[in-house]
Formats: sequence, C-alpha cells, structure tokens
Amino acid sequence: MVSRAGQAVVKISTKKNSSQTIDPLFNDPFFRQFFSIPFSSRQQEDGLGSGFIISKDGFILTNEHVIDGANEISVTVAGFDKSFVAKVVGSDYDLDLALLKINAESDLPFLNLGNSDQIRVGNWVIAIGNPYGLDHTVTTGVISAKGRPINVGDRQYENLLQTDASINPGNSGGPLLNLQGEVIGINTAINAQAQGIGFAIPTSTVQRVLEDLKNSESSVRPWIGVQVRPVDEESARYLGLTKAEGALVAGVIAGSPAQKAGLRQWDVVVEFNGVKINNADELVAAIKAAQVGQRVKVLVVRNRQLNSVNITIAEKPRNIK
Repeated sequence: MVSRAGQAVVKISTKKNSSQTIDPLFNDPFFRQFFSIPFSSRQQEDGLGSGFIISKDGFILTNEHVIDGANEISVTVAGFDKSFVAKVVGSDYDLDLALLKINAESDLPFLNLGNSDQIRVGNWVIAIGNPYGLDHTVTTGVISAKGRPINVGDRQYENLLQTDASINPGNSGGPLLNLQGEVIGINTAINAQAQGIGFAIPTSTVQRVLEDLKNSESSVRPWIGVQVRPVDEESARYLGLTKAEGALVAGVIAGSPAQKAGLRQWDVVVEFNGVKINNADELVAAIKAAQVGQRVKVLVVRNRQLNSVNITIAEKPRNIK
C-alpha cells in the first residue's frame, strides 16, 4: 500500500520575496549617511512542504500555509526527471487548504479521499511526506483523538484529527492514510516542541469545500465562535456530569454570536437546534449544516444545571484567523 500510495505524494518547493532589516542602527538617518549598506534588502525565502495528487490530470491538495505568499511554486513528482510549475487554483486561509494544478504529458498517480467520519480512535494510520526535505518519509501511528480544537499562530482549527505518527516540518500538506491507502486527513499544525502529537485536517472538511476550491470560490461557513473538544471521563467528573457525552466549550471568541448569546467556557452543549449532541464532532457538523442568519436553540449544562440559550448563526468573518 505504501509503495502504491507514495507515488502520488509530492514535494512542494516555494520561493517568496521578502524585505529584511539589516540592523536597527540604520533606522537613524545620521548613521545611514556614513554607510553604503541599505536599510533593508530584498531576500528570497525558500519553503518546503508536501502535497498529494487527487486526480490523474494533476490536481494537488496541500496546506494553504505551505504556499502562502509564494512567488514560485514547483512540484516534484516521483518518476519524473524535472519538477513541474504549479499554479494555485483555489485556497482557503481559515481552513488552511489549497488546491494546486500541474500539467503533465501523461496521467498521474493519485489518491482517493476516504471517509474520516468512519475512522475511530485507536485505528492505525500512516503519514507520508517530506520532513526536513527527506523525500517520501513514511511514519506510522494511531488516531489519538478526534475533534481537537487547536490554535496555531493566528489560525484556529476547530476539528482536527490527532495522531502519534511522527509529523515534522516539511510534512505539512501530506496525506494521513488509513490501511486501505485512502486519505483520511491532511497533515498540518505541527508543534516542533511536541513528541508523539501531530494533527491532520479531516477529509470531511476537505470534501465540503473541494468544489469551491476548484471553482476558486470562497465558501460561506456558518459560525458561532466557539472552540470545542470532547467530554472525557475526567472532565465529566469535574463538571458533575453523569455521562461523558456532549461537546465541551473550550473557548468563546470575543464578539462572536456565542458570546453575545451568553455561552461560556466550560459549558457542555447537549442539544443544538433540537438535535441531541453526543460529542464535539456532532456539534461541529450541526453548526456547518445550519444557515447563516438562522436562530437556533442550544441546550447546555452549566454548574450541573440545564440552561437554554438562543444563538443567531453568522458567517465566519474573514478577519478571524
């Protein structure tokens, strides 16, 4: 399976122009007049990431942060002597997804997108990518958790798969595969300080916006402004719950519909718009299925009591990263 799937995993190299200050000393015009060194210089930054081909005609999925700001994007495909120039077909900053296109003279190997909703905690997974430029590195592990809300820089991921398969810089954009060789996630959100902790964007998220990326359209995403995580046995005991079920509110974004409605950190959502919520994934799915402008009734457990709040669904603002 690795031999077959690995042919569709590509290395993505980028070049980006940037300005860099030489020395704070040259902020002062008095000193600049005595030196020929300019205050700033134009430099070219090289970037490296991974991706994978999803169609024989050369469409490639990767992370948006892999190609963000790039002036040149080249793709190396196994079995070809030269790299290909890639163009960005569509990208989504919030979801950290990008769709590229290369033109080859022959059909290319590709990977099929699997169903990440069917993956279970404890299932074996395989990551293939180019960590530190080491082409087609294969690592294995299990799904450690689902529905993880993670903040990385100025991005807020709401529903990631967590795995203990080794994921390092350069793996970003590469596939996380099940044992059938189907993609169930896109490796991303690497924490260089962590060991045995990696994250991947589930294919359920990818498939929802893939056509929009192909058509270069920005999808309208319903949003209430919360970060959620599963309720485990420990948090259930701490919150006085009889069962480890529902979606735990890990954070509420200032000015969001959730905050305006009175939702708080440590609330446990047990029902959304009349639908029972058993876990964090179900809440994320329920929000995505709602309509912008729709007013929904949400039942939450707070201080061991059942409370009701009404939230108006909004479109996720572009300035929320």
